Amino acid sequence: MNKQAATGALMGLALGDALGFPTEFNDVPAILAKCGPWREMALPVTRGTAYITDDTQMTLAFARGLRTAMDSGLLTPHRLARPVRDEYVDWYHSPENNRAPGNTCLLACRLLDSDRRWQDASQIGSKGCGANMRVAPIGLVPGLSEEQRAGAAQLQAALTHGHPTGLAASDLTARAVWLLARGADPTGLVGQLRSYAYENRDRYHERWLGDLWTRSQDPDALHFARRGWDECLAVLERLDSVQRTADPELDPCTYTGDGWIAEEALATGLLCFLLFPGEPLTALRRAACTRGDSDSIAALAGAFAGAHLGADAWPAEWTARIEHRDELLALGALWDA
Repeated sequence: MNKQAATGALMGLALGDALGFPTEFNDVPAILAKCGPWREMALPVTRGTAYITDDTQMTLAFARGLRTAMDSGLLTPHRLARPVRDEYVDWYHSPENNRAPGNTCLLACRLLDSDRRWQDASQIGSKGCGANMRVAPIGLVPGLSEEQRAGAAQLQAALTHGHPTGLAASDLTARAVWLLARGADPTGLVGQLRSYAYENRDRYHERWLGDLWTRSQDPDALHFARRGWDECLAVLERLDSVQRTADPELDPCTYTGDGWIAEEALATGLLCFLLFPGEPLTALRRAACTRGDSDSIAALAGAFAGAHLGADAWPAEWTARIEHRDELLALGALWDA
């Protein structure tokens, strides 16, 4: 990966997050009134720093937990769950955790801060985008099997968001990052993701998830898994039908949803990237100028663009100012090596 896909993806995620931070909870007319034309949006800088939200904070928490797990050997569910859980709880208690974090993450992390099993802390009814806004690192780590990547993507989501659609969307987000980092053609990406979803529709990762499904109303684990994949397939189908005809001047949320829920965050983040696969800053700006969960949509669009184009996608005057720059670069360098 000589293009430094890991560095590009992590930096793109943080830049998208920072760009979408001030526009979250605003509709497009309000954003245009505040920021001017969307294609010229500037990186918001306060006292020399472009501040990120809980999206990047939790991405870094997952990345640290993942690094700790892999430092002790092969990636297994047992090795991964404890350090990631500890990182999420540390994030919960951090004084920096004041960036409008999601209620599901807060509630689950409060419950994780105990001796209960993580499956009993997981919010089984929530498929908020917090499940997949932070999953990109597992798509960037070299040398994993498909089962390790999928299982880890779903486990990190399930620690807070136990809904099967949150698990499937996280798996798909990690898959998209992995494919792009390895040179997949963006024009065929949605087709590859749909195929992957069909292939995995009947798979419940019991080794990674344990008996999580029993907290749901589903009659069995297979029914639980299919429910999540089918919701993701529906939104991927919608994305497939509009990706070549969508008007880039129209709010992408019009086509694939507002992104507050996991499968819509995946689809709308992908749409913003696919509208401008060779123009990473334009993709970020389009994602940040949306009526929906703009920081999460732009964070995902940035991860996809950075995985595709590498570290050189982002201008130095932007990356120099991003909060947590040194840690983002260190993690990127670790996985690019």
